Amino acid sequence: MTALDERSLVAEQPAEAPRRRRRRPGRWLLPIWGWLVIAWLCLPIIVMIIFGFNDTHSKFNIKWQGFTLRWYRELFAIQDLTTALKNSVTIAIIVTVIATVLGTLMGLALGKYRFRGSGSTNLLMFANIAAPEVVLGAALLSLFLTMGVPRGYWTIVIAQVMFSIAYVAITVRARMAGLDPFLEEAARDLGAGPYTTFFRITLPMIMPGVTAGALLVFALSIDDYIITSFNAGNTTTFPLWVYGASRVGVPPQVNVMGTLIFMFGVLLAVSGFLTSRRRRA
Repeated sequence: MTALDERSLVAEQPAEAPRRRRRRPGRWLLPIWGWLVIAWLCLPIIVMIIFGFNDTHSKFNIKWQGFTLRWYRELFAIQDLTTALKNSVTIAIIVTVIATVLGTLMGLALGKYRFRGSGSTNLLMFANIAAPEVVLGAALLSLFLTMGVPRGYWTIVIAQVMFSIAYVAITVRARMAGLDPFLEEAARDLGAGPYTTFFRITLPMIMPGVTAGALLVFALSIDDYIITSFNAGNTTTFPLWVYGASRVGVPPQVNVMGTLIFMFGVLLAVSGFLTSRRRRA
């Protein structure tokens, strides 16, 4: 049989029918389950936002009675609630700045150098995160009472800084693990000093980790209740005020303030994501 005959035989054979793709349930079941979980987690936030527009006429804002923008206009009508929110925001800003600076330096040291006690420091940071907040709050309360420090605004700041540093340090240390150490050496070979190398090379490379740690600390600080309740003294923060008001009725202004805090956090997260994406581009 010649080569021409073989080609004609192959051409005459019918083409195989395309195989039908089997529809696996997991291809659509897993995404649906994921979206259901996300919707379940977002349900309390959605309820909070909706009831910020509730035209309620009672102490308990749990039944829909109509739509109104009144509570946005009267956001600061309750003086004690406004003071509590102001305390929470200012404490969160102070704690974020201090914990970010100290945690960044600690994360740099742990990610860049190997020294005696580095393993114990890593273990201590993870223990700080894993320990229950009740234990941390009670321990800090015992420390302040032993030292005779009156509890109040600044004891809240100290307590929150102490449990927030670990979050920034671990985030920065993880960022340092993926960096090329030869970039810093190249900068020094080109005549850059240690400060110039840090601010021009190291800091821009670890900035996504620093930003993520700072946002995490701000979120943890502004809604912390357990550790703050142990060390607040006569100072009232937003979570403490809401818990105290829940016995007699939470006003709709709480929903409005919670909505604004949530939207501010979303705005920070989105801006941080866009900034990091622009830098990668």
